[in-house]
Amino acid sequence: MRVGPRLLLSQVSFHVAPGDRVGLVGRNGAGKTTLLTALAGRARPAAGTITRTGGVGYLPQDPAAADPAATVTERILSARGLDGAVRALRRTADAMAEATAEAGRERAMNAYARAEAEFQAGGGWAAEAEAARVAAGLGLPAHVMDRPVGTLSGGQRRRVELARVLFAGHPTLLLDEPTNHLDADSVAWLRGFLADHRGGLVLISHDTGLLAATVNRVFHLDPQRAALDVHNTGWTAYLERRAADERRRARERANAQRKAAALHAQADRMRARSATAVTARSMARRADRMLAGLEPARRAEKTARIRLPEPAPCGRIPLGAVSLAKSYAGRPVLDGVDLAVDRGSRLVVLGLNGAGKTTLLRLLAGRERPDAGRVVRGPGLRVGYFAQEHDTLDGDRTVRANLAAVAPHLTDGEVRHVLGAFLFGGDDADKPARVLSGGEKTRLALACLVHSGANVLLLDEPTNNLDPASRDGVLAAVGTYPGAIVMVTHDEGAVDALRPDRVLLLPDADEDLWSEEYRELVTLA
Repeated sequence: MRVGPRLLLSQVSFHVAPGDRVGLVGRNGAGKTTLLTALAGRARPAAGTITRTGGVGYLPQDPAAADPAATVTERILSARGLDGAVRALRRTADAMAEATAEAGRERAMNAYARAEAEFQAGGGWAAEAEAARVAAGLGLPAHVMDRPVGTLSGGQRRRVELARVLFAGHPTLLLDEPTNHLDADSVAWLRGFLADHRGGLVLISHDTGLLAATVNRVFHLDPQRAALDVHNTGWTAYLERRAADERRRARERANAQRKAAALHAQADRMRARSATAVTARSMARRADRMLAGLEPARRAEKTARIRLPEPAPCGRIPLGAVSLAKSYAGRPVLDGVDLAVDRGSRLVVLGLNGAGKTTLLRLLAGRERPDAGRVVRGPGLRVGYFAQEHDTLDGDRTVRANLAAVAPHLTDGEVRHVLGAFLFGGDDADKPARVLSGGEKTRLALACLVHSGANVLLLDEPTNNLDPASRDGVLAAVGTYPGAIVMVTHDEGAVDALRPDRVLLLPDADEDLWSEEYRELVTLA
């Protein structure tokens, strides 16, 4: 596999059989998403072949937009081709109700019978009940099932796409970060579903709890060697073996280096005498062979030097909202939200999926207009907005061009220096943003904030898709940022780093001082 000139994988062979539950792991940008895309048939390898037996269900990290007019039920049922039959049933049922003449009623009844036969052939009402069960397990309540997909929040749409993949019943599942936007109950349900899955599974996830509960094989992508290391163990045993291997390699290297040093020292002493010079050269070569036979030392993986902007001066209350209201397709999402974001304050926004958390941040960022009420921009306000869907990035622009567009005062060398700190070095800076993995998009979006001078950060799920090292870097930056932060997150660690002083509960728009009593709501939100 290649991305542009960069070699991601070389000479890799493996198989995934029924019952194999594979955790595909590696640092952000190692090629996990690229490999999964190829396994799903969405991309071609530069060399070699991929053979699929049976159907494959694929959940991309950023699912393609569904028809916004389709209902949730229709979208999920479309995985088995039942959405058309459901629409035909509804259309013919309406025709029967509206028919007045006997001939028209007869035609409508015949059409309904044909539509029902087609629906039953695909599983019928039992399939619809199964779709509802999967949706409920993933936290989609019954009242959203008849709503158009276009009226849902980003987190709800993600759940619909995951429900669609699981409902399809394909023997092989390829899931890229399936727990993004899921609450604790939905993650627990997903663990049970995947543990019971009898087909093949390849899973990319930074949720170590999900990996520990689910996988029985681990594929580790090593970008330094363009290799895939296969471990036929569960997650916990893999971690233990990896740590033991590192300790063994360190001991072997230390022993070999000590012996080689002793041989070289002895050879140096013997070279001075002509009678032992040949033996000395032999001893030196033996020492060199001893070192050459060692496994190469693993280079420490680079970590991004995550930093947030130095906030520009601002007034005491740089950002606020008065009686904000917003509806989609006639359904109220926010109603009567009042908010004052003080200079340097830290606010966490909690609520179930669909409660309006992302909508609130988009209104505060000026990305959407409220139906009622207003956003109050105080003196000196500079907003930095991190969107969970990364829609602040231009996918057609390169990584470098995205940063240059938001920081036009930087020279090309300064742009590359900032990108290098966020692990976009060399040719990576000239890749289109659309080909980046979710973790790479997160790093790029954060890099675009660095020189913004923002004094109020609006962060919507900033730790999604990040490997542990990158996540730690983001949380450290959040913890030391002196400006104001409004954060939406399901991540308890992010809340710990934020150290919020206030909490806003949606959809009721209740604001309160933060206390540990609210902590249990974080993963449920």
